[in-house]
Amino acid sequence: MIELLREWLHALSAQDVGAIVVLGPELQGQASERRVLAVYPLSAQQAAYALARSPDFGEVPQRDGTPAVAWQQLARPLHQPEAEVDAHWRSTWMALGLQAVVRVSFGLPAGRSFDCFLFVSGELPQRSQVATLALLAQGFWPSLRSALVAAWSPLTRREEECLRLAFDGLTARASAERMACSERTVNFHMANAMAKLGADNKMAAIQRACWLGAI
Repeated sequence: MIELLREWLHALSAQDVGAIVVLGPELQGQASERRVLAVYPLSAQQAAYALARSPDFGEVPQRDGTPAVAWQQLARPLHQPEAEVDAHWRSTWMALGLQAVVRVSFGLPAGRSFDCFLFVSGELPQRSQVATLALLAQGFWPSLRSALVAAWSPLTRREEECLRLAFDGLTARASAERMACSERTVNFHMANAMAKLGADNKMAAIQRACWLGAI
């Protein structure tokens, strides 16, 4: 995944992008809780964790479907009273020589999302610049999402297949026919998937697999 992020950052260097962060949902946390899934360069790790912990601008957008785009200058946060602004994560990124950020959010079920943050060394005075970065992020996202699943998912291929078929509405018996195995085997894989995802029922396991990007 590091190679992929390096390639992405190189492609975005013409747009003055100096760092990339991807946040995703905590599988067993609240909608507002997120974890750092990827960061490049690695020297920005502490700044990425500060962003993940902050409710300021890092808040999860309540939108599914089409990617949601937001941006702002780090020194001049938008639409928030000064008293409510969390200055810590901003100053951490500004100390790295970065001045603005674009967030592209890819919606997930139950108000969660994957959030790609592109930190820029200059200001972003024009909407066209933001639109260009958002389109580039959307183009890179499918390959990056696949890399994130490979790095983070605890599920085996068969467990993912069982969850995917259940997501499509198939019963354990129908899934067994599709997978050319016994219903008992399907239930075995489903039980393992539920245990790995910390889910106490099938629907919760499906939802958390979606949050992982596995299905």
